Amino acid sequence: MSRTSARIATIGLLLAGLASPALADPVVPPAAAAPSERQPATADVRAAYDRADPLSRQIFWTDQAELNPMDPVAGVKAAQALRELGRFDQAAEMAGKVLLVQPANVEAMLEAGRAHIARGQAFYGIAALEGARNARPDDWRAWSLLGAAYEQVRRADDARAAWAQALALSPDNPDVLSNMAISAMTRGDTAGAEPLLRRAAAQPGASLKVRLNLAMVLGLTGNLAEAEQMLRRDLPPEAADRNLAWLRERAGGVGAGVDQARTWGSLQGG
Repeated sequence: MSRTSARIATIGLLLAGLASPALADPVVPPAAAAPSERQPATADVRAAYDRADPLSRQIFWTDQAELNPMDPVAGVKAAQALRELGRFDQAAEMAGKVLLVQPANVEAMLEAGRAHIARGQAFYGIAALEGARNARPDDWRAWSLLGAAYEQVRRADDARAAWAQALALSPDNPDVLSNMAISAMTRGDTAGAEPLLRRAAAQPGASLKVRLNLAMVLGLTGNLAEAEQMLRRDLPPEAADRNLAWLRERAGGVGAGVDQARTWGSLQGG
């Protein structure tokens, strides 16, 4: 399997089973109106879309951002939805538009950083993330994302320092620990990644993605029985079967397949 195919397969492992039904009945966008008649959505409608699937959110929030380019909430949420859909370049562009009108918007800085990390161009997100860190030095998210960005541009010492600060601000944060573990995996250090992921998965706030990262490490190091147990607990049978088949093909051969996991996994919770 080519490096590119392995990277795509890794994304599948990390994301399989994450799509879930909206927590509210599907929201149907209002009928198109003449430009002069269109008004921003009400607070209730906006709240309903926050519980919708990524595609519905992307369509809605992009429309809201186009309707009012000075609405930073719409711009940031559109960027987030675009990133969740894998449209990383567009996500970075949308976050950049928010920063053009609100250069000090910390949420836009963070989302710009996430998007650039996800597109494999973390260098271009570092300035925004450092701006967020300077604006809110007590926010662990900026430090965690900086760790991911520094790691991607091979500033290993800076990455370790950033993650250490993130953990000082938010001890045992599962997302920070998961980011550190994925970084270790990309260096081939699965022995170092596994305990970090076990520690992360044991935390009360651990997300499904953190547990899937742990299952991936266990499977790739040959512990398929425990990996299968975790996958069948967290995923529908068909998704678990697909991920197990992928792991069985690669058990014991960690390396080239995890580059994109570094990119996507580094966005958790940040």
